[in-house]
Amino acid sequence: MTHTPSALELERRAFRARQSQRSVLVAIASSLAFAAIVWLTVVNTPGWAAVQQSFFNLEIALASLPQVWEGFLLNLQVLGWSLVTVSIVAVTIAVIRTLPGPVFLPLRVLAAGYTDIFRGLPFIIVLYLVGFGIPTLMNERLNLIFLGTLAVTLTYSAYVAEVIRAGIEAVHPSQRLAARALGLGYTQTLRRVVLPQALRKITPPLMNDFVAMQKDVGLISILGITDAVLAARIESSQTYNFTPYVVAGILFILLAIPTIRLTDWYAAKLRTREQSGAIV
Repeated sequence: MTHTPSALELERRAFRARQSQRSVLVAIASSLAFAAIVWLTVVNTPGWAAVQQSFFNLEIALASLPQVWEGFLLNLQVLGWSLVTVSIVAVTIAVIRTLPGPVFLPLRVLAAGYTDIFRGLPFIIVLYLVGFGIPTLMNERLNLIFLGTLAVTLTYSAYVAEVIRAGIEAVHPSQRLAARALGLGYTQTLRRVVLPQALRKITPPLMNDFVAMQKDVGLISILGITDAVLAARIESSQTYNFTPYVVAGILFILLAIPTIRLTDWYAAKLRTREQSGAIV
């Protein structure tokens, strides 16, 4: 037998269809209104021609793209190494900060001091201290990619460690007690029970930290490495035009957009599961 929807159900479906169509029309109208406002307030202003020539020159953008792209690959290299090192260091610091018992008090104090210092220091100062202080201390020239990765790791490990620690502490104590009752040791409980639940809870804020790290790797040009920002500065000095900086900015935006959209999708998925009563 084929199911025939009732009149009430058909009425509900028609209402939802009308609401969906209304939402689309409102979105289109608001987008057109916003575009008109931008045109009247920005594009149609007397100085727009000069701004377009100085910042959005297509010819200069295409000419500077190969050099900026080559520097951007160095930013990606530092980002890739930093993603690995930050993950390792941050998990280690977070676990140390959650170690129970008075015997681990010195380690907890050291870990807390580390997170306090590097969350308080501006990243640009960490770059100066690492990039110029360590080579001076060792009296030898070091690889700039290594120094940039080290600076990013020191700074972002402090932020990520606190996020992971919050996730660990958010796991209900009954989970630990149940695991210990099953005969699991402390390390097994942490690895098999606590950390998987904690990481699932803190994935959205971790992705946000990753987006911030993607942007901050652009500051490693301070060390003298020819990354996207320094390449844009060189091209800008040769053309007396700021368009290469816009090209570098667009590359970083294109790098961040997939992560941002993935964060929104995962946060919406978690919200849906919570609202439906599922276990997060």
